[in-house]
Amino acid sequence: MLPWIAVIVFIAGALALDLHIARRGSPSLRSAVVWSVVWAAIGVAFAGVVFALDGGQAASEYVAGFAVEKSLSLDNLFVFAVLFGYFAVPAAERRRVLVYGIAGAIALRAVFIAVGVTALEAFHPTTYVLGALLALTAWKIARGGAGEHIDPERTVAMRTLRRLVPRGLTPVRAAMVMVAAFDVMFAIDSIPAVLAITRDPFLVFAANAFSLLGMVSLFFVLEGLLERFRYLHLGLATILGYVAAKMLLADVWHPPIGVSLAVVVGVLVAAALASVVAERRAVDRPQHP
Repeated sequence: MLPWIAVIVFIAGALALDLHIARRGSPSLRSAVVWSVVWAAIGVAFAGVVFALDGGQAASEYVAGFAVEKSLSLDNLFVFAVLFGYFAVPAAERRRVLVYGIAGAIALRAVFIAVGVTALEAFHPTTYVLGALLALTAWKIARGGAGEHIDPERTVAMRTLRRLVPRGLTPVRAAMVMVAAFDVMFAIDSIPAVLAITRDPFLVFAANAFSLLGMVSLFFVLEGLLERFRYLHLGLATILGYVAAKMLLADVWHPPIGVSLAVVVGVLVAAALASVVAERRAVDRPQHP
């Protein structure tokens, strides 16, 4: 019981720290990169604690579970980036929404781990609805670009949410609701993936919790890159399309974790390189009066 308490206290403290930092506004790209590395290092270092408590086999299972969760969390980040743009969440509010969203995600996943995969199956039909929404969003981003102005009050999602939750639903709160909804859907992939590695509830929870802690900083790394590279919105649309395909074909297609990670990294690298080449060509192109 003591390891559970220690991990929960540590996670709560880390989230409180993130919430405190959130009051200062969005971090710089450099700061976000540093914190992303720090949280990843802490997550990996926890394997030493597991080794001391339960031996090498448990430590290996934790590291494998952590790596799987960290890879899958990249899907979440791209969806969150779209949601914040879709609901026009102010930059100063994004970190706070992320912290609360991640806190809720950890709590929800703890419940899912406790009751087993059966609970996840109850949410399965919703996967197709959210998958279709992601596919539509990917198409809109590819056509219009990541920076187009969107009035959140006039979006279909906002009007639907107002019917379901009519009182006091601001764009920021709507984004929180959608972040929580999508995280439930992502849990359908991630928790069974870790349960395939280990059935130890503590290791499954720890792998989930430590992988989610770095998502706030990673989000701002992504956001900083989106602002600097002209073609990253096309990369984002491609990745969202891939995630949508995974959700819509969940019953018949189960791509390995390595494939998903390769798609995300490969698309990002390709979009970044294309942006750099385009910028250099624009600079070298002679200016005509």
